[in-house]
Amino acid sequence: MTGQSTPTPATSGPKTLHVNLFEMACVSHIVHGLWREEGNQRHRFGEMAFWLETARKAEAAGMDAIFLADVIGIYDRFGGLDASLRLGLQIPNLDPLSLIPAMAAVTTTLGFAATFSTTYEPPFAFARRMSTLDLLTDGRVGWNVVTSYLPNAARNFGLDGELEHDSRYDRADEYLDVLYKLWEGSWQDDAILQDRDGDRFADPERVRHIDHEGTHFRVEGPHLVQPTPQRTPVLFQATGSPRGLKTASRHAEAVFIGGRTQDEVRAHIARTRAAAAAEGRDPSELKFYVMAGLIAGQTEAEAKEKLARYRRLYSVEGALVHAQAEIDLRQFDPSLTIGEALAQSGRELGNMGRRFGTEQTIGAALTQIASFDEGRFFIAGTPGQIADAIETWLDEDGIDGINLRQYHSFETLDDYASLIAPELRRRGRLPPAAKPGETLRHRLTGRDRLPDTHPAAAYRSAGTLPARHKAHSGVRSDPSTSTSPTPAAPTQDKTLSKEAALP
Repeated sequence: MTGQSTPTPATSGPKTLHVNLFEMACVSHIVHGLWREEGNQRHRFGEMAFWLETARKAEAAGMDAIFLADVIGIYDRFGGLDASLRLGLQIPNLDPLSLIPAMAAVTTTLGFAATFSTTYEPPFAFARRMSTLDLLTDGRVGWNVVTSYLPNAARNFGLDGELEHDSRYDRADEYLDVLYKLWEGSWQDDAILQDRDGDRFADPERVRHIDHEGTHFRVEGPHLVQPTPQRTPVLFQATGSPRGLKTASRHAEAVFIGGRTQDEVRAHIARTRAAAAAEGRDPSELKFYVMAGLIAGQTEAEAKEKLARYRRLYSVEGALVHAQAEIDLRQFDPSLTIGEALAQSGRELGNMGRRFGTEQTIGAALTQIASFDEGRFFIAGTPGQIADAIETWLDEDGIDGINLRQYHSFETLDDYASLIAPELRRRGRLPPAAKPGETLRHRLTGRDRLPDTHPAAAYRSAGTLPARHKAHSGVRSDPSTSTSPTPAAPTQDKTLSKEAALP
């Protein structure tokens, strides 16, 4: 028995948009400098009341979730610590997982997705924290899987520098396998008895060690938390590199993508679906999200005035710090291309080249930064104009959802609730209102549990994990036979093979 719920049948009608509020527990997340705007509440990010108000507003607006970004280091390549602190650029920065219980307590349908890295902390403790959140929220949590990329983050955890890129993803794959064993396999669905007369709270026959021994982790188990509504939280991940794509196509349910043109976006989606199919998954089950900037006004003039007001305070320096820029674009001839400027500086193609393209001129890049126009998924206009653009993104680009970038707290959220959402709802472009008790995964996919085609499902069978609790003597399985198993073929799991036949 897997506890797998039956997905809700697809309904006819136009494709609907999933919306997350893009948040981070800091004063300057993405659009830098705007915390100074009159009436902006960003400076209150350290107050409980700020997050409770944010959660209530997001739920009232009908959003699926608040998506919490995070970093565990500072952006110090451009300007060092001084610039980051002076600009409040993602420092100070609070722990996103700690915010969720407070927001969940004042909401009933809103989901919460938090960023957490697989690189620096062991999986067993994280498994317990996330399962605790899934219980306390009645299944309203998701996890944005990241491997971390800031050099300062590596130094904060005792390393001299970043782990090599592909090695981080190798570690992430095994990290996720450990979590799946804990979340999906360690406890059977009916392990909790609450038998007062028999003095049995849980049935030992239905709880198993995982005895994982792999390249990076050695975890005995069992999981410390009973089965939760979703077991595994909704899995979000961004793609970019070929190695990142492989990990996302194997694990992610919701994939963050980008693209400067419609063709790039469509190609990225097609490439990711094909990679998921190659992993044995149903590619139609993946959902694709982009970060979107929406600035709304009752009239075009009002929207343009709001845009101009935001631009007046926008920090180009903050954008360069956040981009980990290799060069200060402001110091070059505006007619030079990014590639030429990098070459003049003796710098290799890096963040600036990836963001703007090597053929774009310095002047055009600075104009783009100063306008904080992020390209395809940005629009300032009336509710109707914004809805027109979103319909194109849904129907022609092929996306499924957005992370709504914030320019002003709470003006951006209030504008979405009062101007944009009503127009999208009128056009049938938003899903039905969430219901109390509905999990975040059910909201997005129509099911509470991961589908059987997902690699985590392989660990649900009693034959894929040992059940040695009665005779456990502290002796571990022979490490010479240990490997990190391939979930799609659990019978080849050498780590668990000695007792795989046990019930």
